[in-house]
Amino acid sequence: MKASSLHGHLDALILAVVEDEPLHGYAIIEALRARSEGTLDLPTGTVYPALRRLEREGHLRSEWSNVAGRDRRTYRLTTGGKKALAGRRGEWREFRDTISAVLGTS
Repeated sequence: MKASSLHGHLDALILAVVEDEPLHGYAIIEALRARSEGTLDLPTGTVYPALRRLEREGHLRSEWSNVAGRDRRTYRLTTGGKKALAGRRGEWREFRDTISAVLGTS
């Protein structure tokens, strides 16, 4: 799936992935790939800017750590991020139901 197909949905997907546990950037990419059974194979150039934007918006908080000699920035969902994710899930359900009704797939 192309990154452009995710326009408007990438932020919600990232928030959902870090909902259960803090993850570093590459682990977020891997989690998206695993949860989508390989369909979401997104480049770092798509995910990392979204991570920075979500952090600026207050939906994610990051911390630096050193693991095996490598610096890693780990992202954690904030209270505001939890609220944003809940809102986006509601928006997604409404969108899904509307498209299904129009296409006749419900």
